[in-house]
Amino acid sequence: MDMQLDPAGDDLPLMANTSHILVKHYVLDLDVDFESQVIEGTIVLFLEDGDRFKKQNRSVEEACQSESNKGCKLGMPEPCHVPVTNAMTFSSEMEYNDCAICSKGEKDTSDKDGNHDNQEHAAGISSSKRCCDTGNHGSEEFLLVLDCCDLSVLKVEEVDVAAVPGMEKFTRSPELTVVSEELRNQIVRELVTLPANRWREQLDYYARCSQAAGCGELLFDTDTWSLQIRKTGAQTATDFPHAIRIWYKTKPEGRSVTWTSDQSGRPCVYTVGSPVNNRALFPCQEPPVAMSTWQATVRAAASFVVLMSGENSAKPTQLWEGCSSWYYYVTMPMPASTFTIAVGCWTEVKMEPCSSGDSATETPFSPPEADFRHVGVCSHMEYPCRFQNASATTQQIIPHRVFAPVCLTGACQETLLQLIPPCLSAAHSVLGTHPFSRLDVLIVPANFPSLGMASPHIMFLSQSILTGGSHLCGTRLCHEIAHAWFGLALGARDWTEEWLSEGFASHLEDVFWAAAQQLAPHEAREQQELRACLRWRRLQDEMQSSPTEMQVLRPNKDKTGHTSDSGASVIKHGLNPEKIFMQVHYLKGYFLLRFLAERLGDETYFSFLRKFVHAFHGQLILSQDFLQMLLENIPEEKRLELSVENIYQDWLESSGIPKPLQRERSAGAECGLARQVRAEVTKWIRVNRRPRRRKRREREAVFEKLLPDQLVLLLEHLLEQKTLSHRTLQSLQRTYHLQDQDAEICACCELASTYLPFIPLTLDSKTLPPAPSLEDPAVWSTPGRTLKSLLSLPCVRGGCGNLKSAAVPSSRVRHRWCELIVKHKFTKAYESVERFLQEDQERPQRDSFIHLLLAWGTGPGHQRRDYVAAKAVSPQPGSSLGASLSQRLVPARHAQKADSHKRGLPPWIWSGAALGFRVLLHR
Repeated sequence: MDMQLDPAGDDLPLMANTSHILVKHYVLDLDVDFESQVIEGTIVLFLEDGDRFKKQNRSVEEACQSESNKGCKLGMPEPCHVPVTNAMTFSSEMEYNDCAICSKGEKDTSDKDGNHDNQEHAAGISSSKRCCDTGNHGSEEFLLVLDCCDLSVLKVEEVDVAAVPGMEKFTRSPELTVVSEELRNQIVRELVTLPANRWREQLDYYARCSQAAGCGELLFDTDTWSLQIRKTGAQTATDFPHAIRIWYKTKPEGRSVTWTSDQSGRPCVYTVGSPVNNRALFPCQEPPVAMSTWQATVRAAASFVVLMSGENSAKPTQLWEGCSSWYYYVTMPMPASTFTIAVGCWTEVKMEPCSSGDSATETPFSPPEADFRHVGVCSHMEYPCRFQNASATTQQIIPHRVFAPVCLTGACQETLLQLIPPCLSAAHSVLGTHPFSRLDVLIVPANFPSLGMASPHIMFLSQSILTGGSHLCGTRLCHEIAHAWFGLALGARDWTEEWLSEGFASHLEDVFWAAAQQLAPHEAREQQELRACLRWRRLQDEMQSSPTEMQVLRPNKDKTGHTSDSGASVIKHGLNPEKIFMQVHYLKGYFLLRFLAERLGDETYFSFLRKFVHAFHGQLILSQDFLQMLLENIPEEKRLELSVENIYQDWLESSGIPKPLQRERSAGAECGLARQVRAEVTKWIRVNRRPRRRKRREREAVFEKLLPDQLVLLLEHLLEQKTLSHRTLQSLQRTYHLQDQDAEICACCELASTYLPFIPLTLDSKTLPPAPSLEDPAVWSTPGRTLKSLLSLPCVRGGCGNLKSAAVPSSRVRHRWCELIVKHKFTKAYESVERFLQEDQERPQRDSFIHLLLAWGTGPGHQRRDYVAAKAVSPQPGSSLGASLSQRLVPARHAQKADSHKRGLPPWIWSGAALGFRVLLHR
């Protein structure tokens, strides 16, 4: 597969030569330094050459095709805790010092359910200084290529695993008298292939090997996208060292993590789900085929909490005064791109104690009569699998924790904590066994670019979901829970087939949420039809505004899943910043699955889906895997002329709206909830046509109470009206309390989160002056003048608890309402627009609205609109939209720095009482 990479293009290269050698396990040992905004330490890679991998892969594929499932049949083993503490320092001249190593075991506290707790650029490397063979053939030296960017690599060395006591058991000799490269590699081969029921012993040896001394430095080079490592004389992957240690540090501007402040103003860092994935966090193999396990020890100041993708609910271990260590591990092989970490001053949110007369008891749903424990064993590579553990298969609600900034704990208690158990139980009732043994949920900082992100054992959620009542929070929670199955336990082998993750999650989101609400079948159907109506409207808009080539769900067609001989590949448009705004894979994927479920019937479809999950969990899939198994497992009379080729042609390999979907939407009748909305729209149109002075006998219109999704649909219909009077908009605002929809965070929360990053943490809180008045002009004059007094705000002192829980039911309500404001120049509600730009975290909604702002008229007003839009978007990582907006600012002095910002801005900024906009100004 010949691939050419355009340096100026937007394709994402996956450089790792995974066809020749694979990373089987990572051991990370890291220190987090918030002062320098750097994560530094070591990563030890345990490798396996490609020949053994290819044999394993063939055997797995054969097992899947024959459905004999000749794999592992194991109970859940005992867990372990193998913390690795490693104190390291690096000089500013990028030298290294020897490290002091200590280890400490902790008591095993696992339970019977296995829930653990404890105290394409294939032509070569352009910047390489040496000509090396990346394969396992030829006369040149073998080159290990890892995906890497935005990292400072300090040293690479081979690890002397033979020096670790007890490793002789992995050799044919009772004593290690003569140590050779072949012997070390033999030890690693035996270690990485230990059976799954010895996983605790395996993790222990991984940890001990990672602390072993080095036995020779390795040569390395770096370029824009990769790290290349070689050993003199090693000509093949078999000869190359199978255990290597890399000393490195991240860069503050690295694209894999974001250094920021949380909503309480405290510093934090987290993996952002960047297009470059984790290659700017640690050198790794990014292609999905490189499925590996990992364990990590992370040290940070004692005031910080470290959350990570891990099977154990980690607790801190104090190393010395002011410093704690956190240890996590994963035994289920996963792509390195799924690794997630977040470090901050998070608070664990727990249920408030209930009175004896009102005790809160979990009432998990009874599973349906279908038995989820399918006969047969698993087809994936061997690991401790929950699908083969009887108690795990019946566990409807897995253990979970919620973490948030202190100022959001109240909102989490009111909404999020109440919804997690029913949503987890609903997911189990639909799909069966939870693939992961536990779940951490974190409310991420306000600059997180979406409403949520799912990773193994951990989920990020936006603060925006806390203010929409149970509907927005519940639906988003269900979407991310669905990713535990589709996206994580079953991953796409080719990243261009995003619909296999997002399409399934979008479709299952509705099913899970209906089950969590315990709706009657007809109520669930009505709710799902209404959401389909909204998605249909969104898909039509998406098709009109997105490039044709980015509307295809299977863009590589017959070459899907193919790589170069080395394993390198290119993700088309992977770096295109507009791609993360697009919803095509969500929407077209959702409608395809909805189409299949309706053709087959829900009972047949979901029965098959459970079977598919059981057959393919722990593996990577392509579209044809799903479609072929679907058609093979349904009765002939229900296929109704369905074929893999027809689905490819109509749904996956064509741009635009699929023809079967067009026919269905044209012929289908509206659901009852949508008809109710149309009736309300008619009333509003009638109100809008009334003269200002009505006849006395004319009765006031009575409007029905609408569900959140109905309100979105109502506003979309009203947007289609050519004109709406300000009187009508005011009445609309009053009827549906739209003026409260943007009152998400109290003023002091806004002020604190804006200024706290600039406040020295050494200030003595005991001598703080009284809190300033928000109406005091001095607060808004020069940032440095009142920073110290801002520390006395209740949000800074420990949380004001003033987050309004009865706020916006959906970011889409805010989006549509702001569009109405802008379209009809409803100046009295401009503050809602400013707050929407400032606070909303659902980027596709917010950024499409910013495009609307840019198209909104001409004249002096455009200066204000461009300024608001640019300031709102520019902090977002990877956004070219903010940069392009900044270039449009008129006059240029709008972009002056904070010390002269008031002098350089026009008078309209200070007119009115838009507190939110003034905060935006100082950002």
